[in-house]
Amino acid sequence: MTEILHSREYRQQELKKIIRDLHDGKPLAEVKERFSILIKDIGPAEIAALEQALIREGLPEAEIKKLCDVHVQVFKEALDDQRDADAVSGHPVHTFRQENAAIEQLIGRYKKVVAKALSKDAQDLAEWADVHKELMTIENHYSRKENILFPYLEKYGISGPPSVMWSIHDEIRVQWKQIAKFIDQADTAPAEGIKEVIDTAVAPMLIAIGEMVYKENKIMLPMCLETLTESEWEEINRQSDGIGYTLYKPEREWTAKTLHGSPQAAKSVAEGAMEFDTGFLTQLQLNAMLKTLPVDMTFVDDKGKVCYFSQGRERIFTRTKAIIGRQVGMCHPPESVHVVMQIVDDFRTGKKDVAEFWINLHGMFVHIRYFAVRDEEGKYLGTLEVSQDITALRQLQGEKRLLDDPNS
Repeated sequence: MTEILHSREYRQQELKKIIRDLHDGKPLAEVKERFSILIKDIGPAEIAALEQALIREGLPEAEIKKLCDVHVQVFKEALDDQRDADAVSGHPVHTFRQENAAIEQLIGRYKKVVAKALSKDAQDLAEWADVHKELMTIENHYSRKENILFPYLEKYGISGPPSVMWSIHDEIRVQWKQIAKFIDQADTAPAEGIKEVIDTAVAPMLIAIGEMVYKENKIMLPMCLETLTESEWEEINRQSDGIGYTLYKPEREWTAKTLHGSPQAAKSVAEGAMEFDTGFLTQLQLNAMLKTLPVDMTFVDDKGKVCYFSQGRERIFTRTKAIIGRQVGMCHPPESVHVVMQIVDDFRTGKKDVAEFWINLHGMFVHIRYFAVRDEEGKYLGTLEVSQDITALRQLQGEKRLLDDPNS
């Protein structure tokens, strides 16, 4: 066992030297011979571990991203010899691979369609628009990776490779959005302009998408199968429908053979936390979160009694603890109480689920909404009132993205 560990450590160190040599500008051909000595039995998990180790040692993730394509070139001969990650129908890995097969077919079709677009024929341009919309459904594929698969890998300390992939996803998203904007006005563009977009935007986008398919099939998915437990795959499978799929829908349900909870997930939950449908919160966290929200909230139970109100930093309406347990009809002026009671009655009977109003109050433009709160069977549990000062929100124009914030 010691000998095996030493062998792995040696290989890891040598692989890191190779990557650093590539980073320093040494030609690919110069390091491939050294690499060929090390590639025997190398697995995708080792490649991921290598990238993670480089990040831990101080190499910025941005540099790892630059090297990612070079990594694949170096590893390609070894990876090509590996069997693609295998899984039964319905398993998330099987679904990802079926989507990738469909994406590769779509890339081939896209190339044929876009080649015809140079004619500027209206039908050809319309076909380009249609196939591009179809291509943009890859968003579901990427979103499931980012929002479901990557968090499970991070529980095992694997954050570098997911971060690199996410960054590449975002570059592809920028490309397909720019192309979609161009397609909308392609009928007025000269043929030379269309050719330039095809050469400088479409071609790199299709290459990037195709390379991502390869990296998933040869590196990420095998690594995930080596790393994640059956119960974690069960959780991933259960969450996937909420985001959706790309060019493929799982043909049947898949169920894990074992349904033990994930030890990694358990470690991330604070002691004494309350379990909700989508996570865990302590009472302290929940109370602080509700007080931080930029809205006033009041909850009235199914008997019409006030049970809770939030204490935000800037309250819109006056609330005191004395109203807890009070009938909601007693908390409003006589001239408006009949409106409130009608809303509650409509919620209770199922006639309505939402009621909203907006008023000018002390220089604020206030949006007031009432929501019927129901359980999964539709049984009425109470009414939630949410009030918000939207004066500043009404003035917003254009866009301000996360990356535009100098403090981020």
